[in-house]
Amino acid sequence: MDTGEVAHLGERLLVVDDEPTVKELLSATLRFAGFTVSSADSGAQALESARRDPPDLVLLDVMLPDLDGFEVLRRLRGLPRAGGRPGPVPVLFLTARDATADKINGLRLGGDDYVTKPFDLEELLARIQAILRRTGAVPDDRTLVVGDLEVDPDAHQVLRAGRPVRLSPTEFRLLHHLVLNAGRVVPKAQILEHVWRYDFAGDTSIVDTYVSYLRRKLDTTGPKLIHTVHGVGYLLRRPRP
Repeated sequence: MDTGEVAHLGERLLVVDDEPTVKELLSATLRFAGFTVSSADSGAQALESARRDPPDLVLLDVMLPDLDGFEVLRRLRGLPRAGGRPGPVPVLFLTARDATADKINGLRLGGDDYVTKPFDLEELLARIQAILRRTGAVPDDRTLVVGDLEVDPDAHQVLRAGRPVRLSPTEFRLLHHLVLNAGRVVPKAQILEHVWRYDFAGDTSIVDTYVSYLRRKLDTTGPKLIHTVHGVGYLLRRPRP
């Protein structure tokens, strides 16, 4: 996603992970989703970063080279939140340690959520936004906005330039997935997995068919939103000025 494409993003996230590949890929992905991201590869760096620039949320690995994530969480409790908001800095544990005892420990210490690797990006973004809403970092409003397109996941309502657009349940799931990934090319195989939950034996023609349905309903009344990236998939983005 491009920065600012989706409403209520732009909050400051701190990614703490000592695996360079994981840290860099996750940071880049979150920036595409519209967040402001800083990163650290040790507990000490994380605490220094949080003191210097208080985050809205910390994504924290448990296994770090100096302090473990649980100790970092304890020390974060005494640091201020972004914007001077009341309460402790929200923390989402993101780690390969999937033992139940670790999850219970992390939550008992005050962690807001616990996600194990490998993780689904869409689910992780949903969990991040849920924590931000719950802790008051963003308004409790899930409406997604790309240009003049508005998608309300709760009401299953779509507006284009203020006018309602009627979609079938499958069309809505497809559009919702494209909006969640606004500004990014979404491969057809990924769309099959997330929208239909199975792969149609690898036949991606169903994706092409439903994208054409969406275009007839969305792209005939205003600038083009849905773009084809030949040989890869589809891209939904705000129209260029």
